[in-house]
Amino acid sequence: MSDAALATAPDDATLAGRVRDGDVRAYEQLVLRYQGAMYRLASRMLADTAEAEDIVQDVFLTAWRRIAQLQDDDAFAGWLYRITTNLCLNALRKRQPAADVDPDTTESPRADTRPEQAAQLNSQLEALTSALQQLTPEQRACWLLREVHGRSYEEIGEIVGANATQVRGRIARARVQLAEVMQPWR
Repeated sequence: MSDAALATAPDDATLAGRVRDGDVRAYEQLVLRYQGAMYRLASRMLADTAEAEDIVQDVFLTAWRRIAQLQDDDAFAGWLYRITTNLCLNALRKRQPAADVDPDTTESPRADTRPEQAAQLNSQLEALTSALQQLTPEQRACWLLREVHGRSYEEIGEIVGANATQVRGRIARARVQLAEVMQPWR
């Protein structure tokens, strides 16, 4: 979306209100605005791109069906993060032991680097993905929401159903564990 289009685009609250009134085009705008962020969260939590795509579809279907339950239109983004996180946590609970990441389908963080740099970056990404899978689902959700998606401790608490102190503790434990696993990459 161009800067001019962003400047004239309605905010989340306006769009959510329109969606509540049955405006499908307003919902399409919200989907386009948030599908990338929800997919990135789901794919990192689940380490499975196909499952993440399914989860994101479920997220937006659930949001469409339950939009009347949204109490504060300004909270639409946080509400989506909560739905995504909960669906991912449910999927992880149903799952057998953690799935492996397929290096053939995992995108390189930078395709324009030299081959040796690309190989190192891919190795680091694989190590991080593997390390994330060693965290508890709750720690993984909190760490991703904070470090990747930039959510506040209070927002994360609302999303995962914990208080800010518990969120800080989960993130601190996740950071320690990730730092230990990622030590060879420093």
